[in-house]
Amino acid sequence: MFTHVDHLGFAVRDIEEAVEFYSRAFDVAEWERIEMPERNMAVAVARVGETLLELIAPTSDAAAFAKFLRERGPGIHHVAYRVDDIVAALAEVKARGILLVDEQPRPGMHDTLTAFLHPKSTMGVLVELVQHKA
Repeated sequence: MFTHVDHLGFAVRDIEEAVEFYSRAFDVAEWERIEMPERNMAVAVARVGETLLELIAPTSDAAAFAKFLRERGPGIHHVAYRVDDIVAALAEVKARGILLVDEQPRPGMHDTLTAFLHPKSTMGVLVELVQHKA
């Protein structure tokens, strides 16, 4: 089902501070910034090999992960796995008893479709499925 790790999502309070840290500490230098006002978040992404690092910061308390950040502080938020067919993957995991956050895929960054699986049924880890359209 999974073809490889697509990205690792990190919840942060301040995008610029987090970018500066990763750049200084780990030489991750080429960042793309993406504003996602429809999801109440700002994002910075950088590629490390075939995997994307995704820093996400809420721009309001309406962000889906704002409560997570308040309660747990900055850190790993989710692991995203690439799939070839997200609709089929959602049906397959649901048939296996995995709880879905998203019953249907939704548009994601970089011309993708995404859907989340509930951490209660994925060993405590928020899992995102990602299908690249192109």
